[in-house]
Amino acid sequence: MSETVVLAREFLRSPLRTASLIPSSSRLVERLVAAVPERGEPVVVELGPGTGPATAAIQHKLAGRGRHIAVELNERLAAHLVERFPGAETVAESAWELPRILADRGLGAADVVVSSLPWSAFTGPQGQSLVPAIASVLSETGVYTQFTYTFAHWAPPSRRRLAQLRRAFEEVVASGTVYRNLPPALVYSARRPRVPACQPAPPAAPIANRTAS
Repeated sequence: MSETVVLAREFLRSPLRTASLIPSSSRLVERLVAAVPERGEPVVVELGPGTGPATAAIQHKLAGRGRHIAVELNERLAAHLVERFPGAETVAESAWELPRILADRGLGAADVVVSSLPWSAFTGPQGQSLVPAIASVLSETGVYTQFTYTFAHWAPPSRRRLAQLRRAFEEVVASGTVYRNLPPALVYSARRPRVPACQPAPPAAPIANRTAS
């Protein structure tokens, strides 16, 4: 089954929890994962990976280094990711559980958080706490990237999310529009969390790839 068919099926089942009918283009993914280091042993967290276009790019950049934790709430998509990407640690839980998910793995901080979550994930009382939670798990030099569709960029919900980013990070930069994506999109890159996490703990023993509920 193609990635487009898998994602479209899940979008139709739950449009508010699935960001798009169509997987992100390679151009958008390139910008989304640009902050993933090409050296060292980074801890990379991916939120809302869906069918895995960014997951594939992260795995390629890491080439077996560091830790890659993919947090996907949709259990069917999470199972799909486990099958496609055995090198990633796929967790079928909510992004709001991110601090605990890292703590369970003996990780004090993440170097990069890459998010494909829909903006609807940031709404409501619980959603208001999501950006601060992401900032709280990043190291001092950590980077958080989040894509959004250009057509919604100036809508009130997007402006509120941008205000959240600016409260939680010292620097928030928007990329140019990626027109070779359907629909066109851009990527926010947020750096220097105002309340950075502690430095990572010593590496824990690898955890087998699994889904968790």
